Amino acid sequence: RLVGKTLAVVKAEPDDKVFGKVGTSAAEFEKALTGKKVVDARQQGKYFWLVMSSPPHPLFHFGMAGWWKIRNEETAYYRSAKPDEPTWPPKYWKFTLETAEEPKSEHAFIDFRRFSRIRLVDCAAEDMRKVSPLKENGPDPVLDKDVLTEEWLVRKLQSKHIPIKALLLDQANISGIGNWVGDELLLDAKIHPEQYSNTLTAAQMKQLHKSIHYVCSTAVELRAESDKFPETWLFKHRWGKGKKDDPQRLPNGERIKFLTVGGRTSAIIPSIQKKTGEVAADVNGTNGDEDEDDIKPKKAKKSAKKGKTEDDGETAPDNKPNKTPRSKKRAVKEEDDEAAASVEDQPPPSKKAKSKPKAEPNGTSNAHNNTKPTKASTRKRAQEASKGSAKADKSEEQDPETAETRPSAKGESSSGRRRSARVSNAAK
Repeated sequence: RLVGKTLAVVKAEPDDKVFGKVGTSAAEFEKALTGKKVVDARQQGKYFWLVMSSPPHPLFHFGMAGWWKIRNEETAYYRSAKPDEPTWPPKYWKFTLETAEEPKSEHAFIDFRRFSRIRLVDCAAEDMRKVSPLKENGPDPVLDKDVLTEEWLVRKLQSKHIPIKALLLDQANISGIGNWVGDELLLDAKIHPEQYSNTLTAAQMKQLHKSIHYVCSTAVELRAESDKFPETWLFKHRWGKGKKDDPQRLPNGERIKFLTVGGRTSAIIPSIQKKTGEVAADVNGTNGDEDEDDIKPKKAKKSAKKGKTEDDGETAPDNKPNKTPRSKKRAVKEEDDEAAASVEDQPPPSKKAKSKPKAEPNGTSNAHNNTKPTKASTRKRAQEASKGSAKADKSEEQDPETAETRPSAKGESSSGRRRSARVSNAAK
């Protein structure tokens, strides 16, 4: 649509990120391209550029949501195709181009997320890949088959000690492999994405070389039209992650699982991509063969401190004593279970009995010093005691040193009986 044509009208919208982040401005872009002829269009990995009749040449990186739109023509989009907008230029446009030749062709570059980058590179057209930023990128699997040989790949893999998925995504190693492409070729090679690159066997490295060229070449030959991709590819079945009622599966029934490697979500088939060597620990702390649905959320860790998890509410072991009031009562009830059982059948004490006598400075009780036990109270104590007579109970109660430590029928302390009674009454 553009090659061989002259750009009669060039308009650019000022954007300090898309243009400014790489040292270019919208005004400079307009000036550099207006009236120039487009000689060729080329690419390397994720970069695309136009070869102009004279320098500088515009170099584009589409980022995550960059889109090249041709007016009145359906063009591919990274999501589902959108209907033509009634107005031109379209929303979120960064620049527009219009050719001088008839029929006129109008183009627009759109990026609503503003992650794309547009540069002007002032060099000879044949030297574009020899200057920054292209010279810092590795070989392109489609363009540089003579460079990206099996021997070259083996040396690269053995020189690094990083997860293989992270190595493939690093554009300094190999140009053009993105997240879904990396997952696709690792499945084709039957390699787990977390495995360290320098632990792969000779057979694995040989197959990985074949898979890189197969996946990348196939995608380019099909012009990235995903509906034409092979049905066995992950790309056709991996989207919609998180829908528990409709888990993603391959046509053969194998379930697609997800994990995080190098900060990116990876889709894998655990039954095919086995770990055969040292692997990197997953960011989420999983072993890589677990589904993200099976991983407990971080919030559950906080709940575990309280003795429960969010997922199932089961009590978790805790070596530290629980200091919450409710747990205290529960612990007291368990410790004094027998004492509580012996008191439950007795009538609740009167209001007068509930009051605790004040102790004198010498440690004695006013109740004990000023009153004498009645026959009824003596009989009651005689019933509770397992040993001794009413006389022994009377003398024991009058002894101020044993007033709080006299053994009961069950061998408990009087303070323990009062505490158990309170817990029992509260439980009722």
